[in-house]
Amino acid sequence: MSETSADPGTDRVEVVLTKAGRTKIRYPAEVVSDDGTVVTVRAPWAAAGVRDFGFVRFEPGDVFTEHYWRDRWYAVKEVRTSTGVLKGWYCDVTRPAVRAGTTLTVEDLDLDLWCSADGRTILRLDEDEFTASGLTASDPEAAAAALSALDTLESLARAGSPLSPPAV
Repeated sequence: MSETSADPGTDRVEVVLTKAGRTKIRYPAEVVSDDGTVVTVRAPWAAAGVRDFGFVRFEPGDVFTEHYWRDRWYAVKEVRTSTGVLKGWYCDVTRPAVRAGTTLTVEDLDLDLWCSADGRTILRLDEDEFTASGLTASDPEAAAAALSALDTLESLARAGSPLSPPAV
């Protein structure tokens, strides 16, 4: 596939994260690259105020470099402070991403993984929400793909393998 990297600042998309058929959040992002398989975007923390998870705080000024695959069941978000200090990687288990024009749509399947910058904290998140979602009964193939994606992300993190693709 040919590289279709964008000129920074000129190619923008609206990232639309859906969950259970409803829009969870939407925000503008700058396209860093799109090679036909992976779409990489950069955006500031999109929510209002601070979100303290206990193991990491997302706050105004944080910058997310987000990698969305069209052929994988997850997205990886590299999180840095406003001064460029790496906080870690927040990984969402999702259906493969779809880019249509200036919209990048991703369906969240509840499962998440956090890996701190030093690799010492690796947490599987929201497994209770995944169970409660009923996906295992309503779409067993998607549920199996989601669980496999979470296992893959955790294995990569525990092996110290890069979660993000190489920088463009």
